[in-house]
Parts: sequence; structure tokens; C-alpha cells
Amino acid sequence: MRITTFLIAISSALTSTSTAFAHGPQGHGSAAGSAHHASAVREQKDWGIAGEASAVRRTITVRMTDDMKFAPATITVTEGETLRIRAVNAGQVLHEIVLGTQAELDAHAELMRKHPNMEHDEPYMAHVEAGQRGDIVWQFNRPGTFAFACLIPGHYEAGMRGTITVRPR
Repeated sequence: MRITTFLIAISSALTSTSTAFAHGPQGHGSAAGSAHHASAVREQKDWGIAGEASAVRRTITVRMTDDMKFAPATITVTEGETLRIRAVNAGQVLHEIVLGTQAELDAHAELMRKHPNMEHDEPYMAHVEAGQRGDIVWQFNRPGTFAFACLIPGHYEAGMRGTITVRPR
């Protein structure tokens, strides 16, 4: 009886965690890179909040390439705008796009260097396999200058970064 109770407790603890640790195609949405944050909790961040697809009025396609560049590398939005950022991986290796403040991205990049197989799946990021695409739907509800980057070790250090300017209404 005690062993059964113990196994149930362990099983429950393992299935209730929300952090995963493997940086690869598993856990990053479908092979086509479709939106995979449908059940994501909407949490206010300094750079905005997860948006509702029904509120999107504009889609910006951002190409990611193996020369460690984003195109475009600058995006301008108006405060309150909900934007679909369509990340297209035109390269031969996995790339990602992660939105945040420069300080948040620097800290996350350091963590990725220490734990390169760490999986993370938040509504402000998209992990995209070679030749695929992924979407981020984000409401930019705070003005300021924010950043986006590929935090895969080596990519960030090679300059795979961009900026987002959110103009006040």
C-alpha cells in the first residue's frame, strides 16, 4: 500500500511540472511549426502579453538564416497592437525567436549556455526546425524598446538579434 501511494505521488509530481529540458523538435509544436501555445497562461511581461489570434490585424514575417541574421532585424508597432510574428527558418539548422527585454534575453542566453538542452515553450517564443515556420501572437501593450533573439548557444553570440520599438498611442 505504501509503495502504491509513493508511486502515485511521484507520478503526480512528474506530470504536474511545467518545465521541460530538451532543446529540439520535441515539445515545440508540430513539424509544420504551427502555434503551440494555445493553452498558455497569459502573463503580463515588461514587453507585453500573449495575444489573441482574433485580435491580429497585421502579420510580420521574420526570416531566420544560418548566417545568424533575422530579416527584418527591426520591427515597429504601436502600443496596444496585437501582432503575429511569423518566424520562417530559411536555414538548415534549428533556430528560435524569443521576445523580451535585453536584460531578460542576456540572462536567458547565459542559462542556455549552461544548459544547452533546456527546452522552453512560452507564448513569446517560437522554435522552428529547418525549412519550417512558427508563429508568435503577442500584444505589445507597453511602450518602449525591446529585443528578440535566437538564444541557441552560439547563435546569440554570433549576433542573431533584433529590436522591437513599441510607439506610444
